[in-house]
Amino acid sequence: METRVAVIAIIVENEKSVGQVNAILHEYSSGIVGRMGIPYRAKGINIISIAIDASQDDINTVAGKIGRLDGVSAKTVYSAV
Repeated sequence: METRVAVIAIIVENEKSVGQVNAILHEYSSGIVGRMGIPYRAKGINIISIAIDASQDDINTVAGKIGRLDGVSAKTVYSAV
């Protein structure tokens, strides 16, 4: 199976969605290379950056599931590798 390397940028504005974000990330944890989470308390948001090496379908699925959650945005940037 061919994999791609990508970064998924996630902004969580609805604190009630944090558990769902974590559940989705756990479901696809085998492809996650690294994760950085920053609670931006002054703005009341959480910023999460996910480095992932997985099939393009899996990457799209993760970003799509997360992006459909209430108060959550997700964007993906792919490596040329």
